[in-house]
Amino acid sequence: MKFFVSSKSVATLHGDTLVCFVREDKNESVAFDAVLSSINTLSQGRIRTLLAEEHFTPKVGATCSIQMSGSFPFHRVIIAGLGNDALTAYELQEAVAAATVRAKKVKTNTCVFLLPQSCIDRFQTFLATRLFVEAIGLGSYSFLPYKNKKTREEDQDITSVTFVVEPSHMAEAMKGIVAGSTRASGTIFARDLVNEPSSVMTPSALARAAKSLTKNKRIQCTVFGKKEIAKFGMGAFFGVARGSDEEPKFIKLVYTAPKSTSTRSVSTTKTICLVGKGITYDSGGLSLKPASGMETMKCDMAGAAAILGVFETIASLKPTVNVTGLIATCENMPSGHAMKPGDVVRAMNGKTIEVLNTDAEGRLILADALSYAQKYVKSDYTIDVATLTGACMVALGEDVAGVFANDDGLAQNLLDASHIAGEKFWRLPLEKIYEADLKSKVADIQNVSKAHYGGAINGALFLKEFVGKNSKWAHLDIAGPAFAEKETSLSKFGGTGFGVRTLLSFIELKNKEN
Repeated sequence: MKFFVSSKSVATLHGDTLVCFVREDKNESVAFDAVLSSINTLSQGRIRTLLAEEHFTPKVGATCSIQMSGSFPFHRVIIAGLGNDALTAYELQEAVAAATVRAKKVKTNTCVFLLPQSCIDRFQTFLATRLFVEAIGLGSYSFLPYKNKKTREEDQDITSVTFVVEPSHMAEAMKGIVAGSTRASGTIFARDLVNEPSSVMTPSALARAAKSLTKNKRIQCTVFGKKEIAKFGMGAFFGVARGSDEEPKFIKLVYTAPKSTSTRSVSTTKTICLVGKGITYDSGGLSLKPASGMETMKCDMAGAAAILGVFETIASLKPTVNVTGLIATCENMPSGHAMKPGDVVRAMNGKTIEVLNTDAEGRLILADALSYAQKYVKSDYTIDVATLTGACMVALGEDVAGVFANDDGLAQNLLDASHIAGEKFWRLPLEKIYEADLKSKVADIQNVSKAHYGGAINGALFLKEFVGKNSKWAHLDIAGPAFAEKETSLSKFGGTGFGVRTLLSFIELKNKEN
């Protein structure tokens, strides 16, 4: 898909589909701005007439496709609702993605989007255009390698998109196109990794995907195997992995920022460490999940996929912060070699863990990854990303991820980044009173709480045990939004690539501080 910007009048342009956006007025009716009014006049009033006949209401996500005829320069016009003035980045992207899905259904090849002045006023030209491009890319996404040839051929993608803006906005719109395209690319990269069957996306395959990112010279990748994992003393990670025939991998990615041209000291360059859970398939181990609970467990490496999506994109953005990515990846399987409930494992930082439930395995592999980060990565911020707990879905539902942090500034930075990215996060507490429920009678700590409630908090409190006291650390529990079982315009069934855009926005925020 190619993107263009034009400041020409719509009357002088041509294409398959023209997409226009409308807001609600005070009576929740369609509000035509000056540009859409002129287009309606060009259509001889057809647009307003058909919207009235269809009883169209401009709610976010609502669309109406109008076939045109005569001398009108487009075959059809799609009208998409924007709701009211209090539009969030997420709602804007839902609206744009809904229009994109509608355009694909009518076999659009070339598409022209009017960039509404109301969106430019609310988000500024650069961000508005970036959000549009991301939403178009994600809304048109399909995962089809296992579909038949006819289905793949029928899934015709839009080949070109032109944004119509005022001449004074052209330069910023072009910058927004570049930024949006790269961010969508990283998100789609993560989606593809999650959507592959677990028989294909093994720990070794995930490691190969990481190595493929070193085509950019600013990214280095090191993959450690079973022997190195044992040498590091990663007993918790190895305990989870030993039930599977697939060899575990510990992946380290490093993005090195370009040298600054400023006069400031190089030592002030910030370093961010991203840590990802990479369980490529989770059966629950000997604490076996029910059959229905295993159907989508190829998605348990979505945290790792999000980090790889960030690295797929980051070199194009060229931030002046250094970024390290750490991914512990393995399968959690039952076998004669598998870890048993009641076993005790020793993490890399020396702490012993009583494993009462082998289905609480993500926190075990992250314990060693976080311990490695503390010992070998000198970072200003450490952020782990994981599909950690079903309890977070109970608390926040399927669309909102949880944020836990030991630093208020870091938590707020991540929430600010999520608002810019159009992804939904909510901060949850690291409630100290619950720490006692993780104490073990036979080891330093146990991997599940004695209490029946607060599972997402308890998971975060467990991870905090493997983070240095002076480290600024955040845990992102993305169990809900990482995998879409109900489709939206932005996310088809399957992996969503959730977290990629928020992490990139966080990196950009820190880049501005440099």
